[in-house]
Amino acid sequence: MRYAILIILILIAGCGGNMTTAEFETNKGNFKMELFTDKAPITTQNFINLTEKGFYDNTKFHRVIDGFMIQGGDPDGDGTGGPGYSIEDEFDPGLRHNTEGILSMANRGPNTGGSQFFITLAPTPWLDDKHAVFGKVISGMDVIKKIGKVKKDSNDAPLEDVIISKITIR
Repeated sequence: MRYAILIILILIAGCGGNMTTAEFETNKGNFKMELFTDKAPITTQNFINLTEKGFYDNTKFHRVIDGFMIQGGDPDGDGTGGPGYSIEDEFDPGLRHNTEGILSMANRGPNTGGSQFFITLAPTPWLDDKHAVFGKVISGMDVIKKIGKVKKDSNDAPLEDVIISKITIR
């Protein structure tokens, strides 16, 4: 009996304790993402490093397309900026754009991701193996959907700024 209890305690201790999360604070509300550090280590470490340096603090979701995605991570706020370097794409066959709330790297082509990311508002399978998936929403999808509904101009830029005040890694 003691061994059964010990095994159960070991199993419980090993469950869920290693999840890395990113908590977004925005002027439209807060949401939380699970980061896939085990399946997308390059992309998640890049995101974590930028976050911990304050790179994303007070940046905007500069592109919003209802029914598709919201995009942020550009320090210039217009879709042209980045960290000054690019990272290698990494694709895991188990990470797909198969539902809403997928966190993925934006890019201009293969191996051009840097700091910009997007969060899907619907399944977007045509992006599989073109944009590296590195997380998913675990709470606050209602906030992301609200951001997806903001009024925008003809270039999909929100008419009222949607600001990421801070992202906290836990």
